[in-house]
Amino acid sequence: MTTHAPLEDAPPLVMEFDQVALTYPGAPPVEALKPCHLAVRKGDYLAVVGPSGSGKSTFLNIAGLLDVPTQGRYLLDGTDTTALREADRTALRGRRIGFVFQAFHLVPHRSAVENVTLSMLYAGTPRRERKKRALEALHRVGLGHRAEALPIRMSGGERQRVAIARALVARPSLLLCDELTGNLDSATAESVLTLLDELHRDGMTLLVITHDPVVAARAARKVTIRDGVLTETESAA
Repeated sequence: MTTHAPLEDAPPLVMEFDQVALTYPGAPPVEALKPCHLAVRKGDYLAVVGPSGSGKSTFLNIAGLLDVPTQGRYLLDGTDTTALREADRTALRGRRIGFVFQAFHLVPHRSAVENVTLSMLYAGTPRRERKKRALEALHRVGLGHRAEALPIRMSGGERQRVAIARALVARPSLLLCDELTGNLDSATAESVLTLLDELHRDGMTLLVITHDPVVAARAARKVTIRDGVLTETESAA
């Protein structure tokens, strides 16, 4: 991948892959992600695109601190995550990364505000602040009026907004989205993507994993993965 010399006034790096790779043992070994470099700065909006089996899931798992690369270094907010103990990596993930998944992963019989609050249980947020911050996050995604609603009584778009609120409530450095419109119709998907545009304008750093060119076109930068090879392409915006 072509790299560019950093600009003096460039925003700080949020994440950096320095010759990161992951090989699964076996006979023969499988190179799921080949050595790559990627720099994501504060306020970037990056789409990672590739077909099924291309290495997107491996990339997601490394970026989300769910897997440890077998080669190279992954720096998150300047911390070399590959040198951390598992407990420290888990704590860093909870503080610095917000996840949004295609399947929402909400507790169905807990209200929207309870679902968002639950995400703060292990993040060290004082109990008295949890509901206040959860309500603020729901208002931010346009669901303040549905705070007490159950996910089973919500539309797909509303459930995805709750999931986004849950990801935002810890005030992460990086919002990591995996096929977040995959379960939504086109009109609802458009409203969710518009919300991401708004978050980006507010300064949030976004990394969106997708196979959908329509979703990728909303991002300012695009990276493709094919056969484990990461390549940055022309601006998607």
